[in-house]
Amino acid sequence: MSLNALYVDFNSYFASVEQLLRPELRGKPIAVLPVVAETTCCIAASYEAKAFGVKTGTRVSDARKMCPDIILVEARPSLYIEYHHKLIAVVESCTHVERTLSIDEMVCRLTGSQCQKENALALAQRIKQRIAREVGPEIRCSIGIAPNTYLSKVASNMQKPDGCVVIEQHELPEKLYSLELRDLNGIGRKMEERLLKKGITSVQMLYALNRQQLRSAWGSVDGERMYDKLRGIELPENKFDRSSLGHSHVLPPELRSRDAALSVLHRLLQKACLRLRSYQLLTSRIQIRVKFLNRPTWVAESDCSATDDTMHLTHALELLWKKYPTGKNITPYAVGVSFSDLAEPSASVMDLFQSSETPTQSRLNSVLDKLNMRYGKNTVYFGGAHSALNYAPMRIAFNHIPDIKIEDDQPSEGSA
Repeated sequence: MSLNALYVDFNSYFASVEQLLRPELRGKPIAVLPVVAETTCCIAASYEAKAFGVKTGTRVSDARKMCPDIILVEARPSLYIEYHHKLIAVVESCTHVERTLSIDEMVCRLTGSQCQKENALALAQRIKQRIAREVGPEIRCSIGIAPNTYLSKVASNMQKPDGCVVIEQHELPEKLYSLELRDLNGIGRKMEERLLKKGITSVQMLYALNRQQLRSAWGSVDGERMYDKLRGIELPENKFDRSSLGHSHVLPPELRSRDAALSVLHRLLQKACLRLRSYQLLTSRIQIRVKFLNRPTWVAESDCSATDDTMHLTHALELLWKKYPTGKNITPYAVGVSFSDLAEPSASVMDLFQSSETPTQSRLNSVLDKLNMRYGKNTVYFGGAHSALNYAPMRIAFNHIPDIKIEDDQPSEGSA
């Protein structure tokens, strides 16, 4: 089986973009934050900061202890998206980008003579050189080359930063044996715990299991899929089926109160409704969650009639908020809202006991969306979000690259 996939993984992407654009940050330990506050977490760290143990998810207060000289930088999502598209164009100038997996990962399909090891390595080197020349040497990437996408992803993680690793078919499975279970994509903390309880403590033991044993270990058909992926088989791509969407936000200190948290939730809900309508989907379930500094996370959710109407979902939010915990010294520090049970209108089951959205409501939503996309997202809004208009900016999730036209808060070019 020849080499078929080349995986490009940009190293410390958000931090690297900041170092590219701000020369004074180059060579220094920096952490990128969703909001500048001691109680939030780092969403990215430069390799200079990683050398001190700072990584994604490290609390700012802990990062300061690990690295007293660390520089804290507030995230600029729109810039990261802009450079994401620039980098796609650069890689595309070398070879076709088959898929983007996230804001900092993409996979290319090798064809013809590219499938030969020496040619694949030359292509990887050409990609690195062109990125350095056309974007900047601060943007580095690790490249993995393998018989299938999964193993190319694994290979890209084996040498960071700025590495290039090839896994050929004849090197399987031995080349994987030096890895830990968590080094394999798809094995997170909970899955590792599950495997360890079953006595599977190494990649070598995992590889020795047959298809049925892996299905049993996973508790689902995903175990069988893992069996094939570890052997270099390229599985058919599952058509992406969006099951949920939402937004979350870490509250700055001045908004860590009950009323302010609700206002931010209203803002997040209105942004999520705009996205929902842009995808031409309806939701039948809403969930809100609040993380506290001094108590467990509170989650409330409810079913609703299939809808994309902001007023209808705002009413659902207000009903859920009535269950908000009571008591003294309750300090919220992060909030989120999400919609699930998504479906296209033609596939949605409508509630027989509730009137459907009226033409007036539909026209209102359409007008609001057009005004906000043309003149900026705060042009027209529902009053519940008034106190949070300057908060909850665009964020980038692992598997969601925002559409700036829909999610950015700035007006479109040419607007009044």
